[in-house]
Amino acid sequence: MSIGPTIEQLLDSGVPEGDPATAWQRRRDAYRLVGPLNRGKFTVIVVGTGLAGAGCAAALGELGYDVHAFTFHDAPRRAHSVAAQGGINAARARKVDNDSIRRFVVDTVKGGDFRAREADAFRLAEESIRVIDHLDAIGAPFAREYGGSLATRSFGGVQVSRTYYTRGQTGQQLQVAASQALLRQVAAGSVTLHTRSEMLDLIVADGRAQGIVVRDLVTGRIGARTAHAVVLATGGYGTVFFQSTLARNSNATAAWRAHRRGALMASPSFIQFHPTALPVSAPWQTKTTLMSESLRNDGRIWVPRTAGDERAANDIPDADRDYYLERKYPAYGNLTPRDVASRAAREQIEAGHGVGPLRNSVYLDFADALARLGRATIAERYGNLFSMYHDATGENPYEVPMRIAPAAHFTMGGLWSDYDQMTSIPGLFVGGEAGWGYHGANRLGANSLLSACVDGWFTLPYSIPNYLAPLLGEGRLPLDHDAVRAAVGAVTGRITDLLDVGGRTGPDRFHRRLGEILYAGCGVARSPAGLTSAIGEIRSLREQFWSDVRVVGSASEFNQELERAGRVADFLELAELMCVDALDRDESCGAHFRVDHQTAQGEARRDDDHWCAVSAWETTTDGRHIRHREPLAFDAVPLQTRNYQ
Repeated sequence: MSIGPTIEQLLDSGVPEGDPATAWQRRRDAYRLVGPLNRGKFTVIVVGTGLAGAGCAAALGELGYDVHAFTFHDAPRRAHSVAAQGGINAARARKVDNDSIRRFVVDTVKGGDFRAREADAFRLAEESIRVIDHLDAIGAPFAREYGGSLATRSFGGVQVSRTYYTRGQTGQQLQVAASQALLRQVAAGSVTLHTRSEMLDLIVADGRAQGIVVRDLVTGRIGARTAHAVVLATGGYGTVFFQSTLARNSNATAAWRAHRRGALMASPSFIQFHPTALPVSAPWQTKTTLMSESLRNDGRIWVPRTAGDERAANDIPDADRDYYLERKYPAYGNLTPRDVASRAAREQIEAGHGVGPLRNSVYLDFADALARLGRATIAERYGNLFSMYHDATGENPYEVPMRIAPAAHFTMGGLWSDYDQMTSIPGLFVGGEAGWGYHGANRLGANSLLSACVDGWFTLPYSIPNYLAPLLGEGRLPLDHDAVRAAVGAVTGRITDLLDVGGRTGPDRFHRRLGEILYAGCGVARSPAGLTSAIGEIRSLREQFWSDVRVVGSASEFNQELERAGRVADFLELAELMCVDALDRDESCGAHFRVDHQTAQGEARRDDDHWCAVSAWETTTDGRHIRHREPLAFDAVPLQTRNYQ
């Protein structure tokens, strides 16, 4: 199956030459500045109010820029960053366990299977120290040791304790603190907040991003807002799988609309399947539920040694249990990286060792920890998570093991950006999970909150002024400009097209079927035959969608069916590119596991001679996919085969 021509156009990362450990300081020193008296002359749009978006808008507002923040939520604190549970990493080395910035970088680069920029990992490590201090200062209630110092715990893929946390509510508490900082700027008048507004297109004029087109979700009104720069901090696209750990409203539309305007999409097939999600329990289920990876600090993962064992978990003696992660990866045990743990769980389930009513899960058992530490200590560490599990399943994890299974969770892929976080469209910046940075082919647990905060608070507020400085004296694009009119017209026309189909099938039916195709063809494991089949099925499903989708109601009102239809239409295009990327990348790396590229032990086999690069895709107006490349080099962390044994 043809995927379109491949053009080996090499992309410039913008990383300063020299030692990657000092690249960020040298880049900051070279940035152009905007003086305090001139900042108010520049307007910046920030789309999304999660940790990356709220941090960026608040920081730029504090500096004096005219900032407009957009969210489709009722309030900024409802952004999906609240869903993160376990913690946020930082290389502060407060524990006497020999942690350091270098060890952080090694863990991050190695955890991502050498498919991310090394210099990005150094920036993440360096700024992680300031992030924790900043969040602590603005009110995040981090857990503390008896003496008052901030407490830490371990997460997957590391052998040190560098994860700061607020029980199992870290994302929620950090989002509350970030939202308060944002609303402080709203009250001060430096940030204008636009709620219940969904971005549906990007305005590009003179080769630069100069605004967005939004729909008021209450009235249906379509409008444009222009600016000198645009920031997309709209989260990941894991909901393309229909059943995922993300909130049902999470979507890819803002990023995908920017992509169709020319912003390259990097590594779209790099999808993380979280190993500790609750298993699907019924065919009508619309999403999965995340259980924090922090549970793997004290819980032991196992399956019955005998396939099809019908006994209850507590009736299976230790001799008849297979603690397979501890057996296969003794050095890391249950704290192996997420891609390794998810792949191992899938192998056990498919081999007939799955547990639960549908035989689609494995056990996460706290019996040993409860015996060793006592119920009070376990409740102090994980009490809210245990309560959530009990509410969701009706089972008491203090008495019986939890049941967990891999589920679509985080997208390492996203809009390609250079070292300044600017996309291939000048003036369009990206932050957080909407971008591709830092994580490579697999994200380490507790690096997601960190990367969003580093982007929002400490990268974009430096790099955006560098872009704006030469534009001093230029006004915003007028609303009657041809490019604005064309973008508004395109959005209006697309909405009309959706309403005019007049089919019989609701958009959720198409979305569910798309998820089934992706889980089978582009899931935890991929094959050339499966991906080729998935591409054909997705194309067929997209044709069915545009001939049979049913959208009730009108465009001039609150219409969630219309919202969903537009998002599913974008998912159907994105899903094809995901499979094209997975088929094109002829190797295994991290979460991209091709069954035709594995070692005799079943581990991922990279091809560094041909694929030590980032694939950044262009989609042409006629739907063809063209690959561009950014070569990757590793100086501080030499290329090596990952080994967690």
